[in-house]
Amino acid sequence: MRRPLLVLVIAIAAVGAFAGGLAWLLDTPKPSPGAPRRERLYLTLCSTCHGADGRGSWRAALFLIRPGTLSDNEAIGQRSDEYLFDIIKHGGAPIGRPGMPGFGATLSDADITELVRYVRGLTRPG
Repeated sequence: MRRPLLVLVIAIAAVGAFAGGLAWLLDTPKPSPGAPRRERLYLTLCSTCHGADGRGSWRAALFLIRPGTLSDNEAIGQRSDEYLFDIIKHGGAPIGRPGMPGFGATLSDADITELVRYVRGLTRPG
């Protein structure tokens, strides 16, 4: 009678450890206390695909999505603020990039402008 109970306890502990590890692994990055609104918006809405540093996320790769690298100054530097604003607001489908969702229904124009500023700050020379 004790052996089946021990097996059950071990199985429950293993499932709990697996679920806890998966939750830790899939958790999105959290903004630091007192972070500016633009950083909170980016980490909440964009980092799942673009990564916290703008270089992409492994989560997107799991679903075969290749988001643009936001830390590449050459690529982002060629884009105007209006282009970045439009792709955040309307998504990528109108310009042939269907993986990028539009956030115009959930964000104000001022919030989108803040996100554009944050994305500009992610770029690194080189």
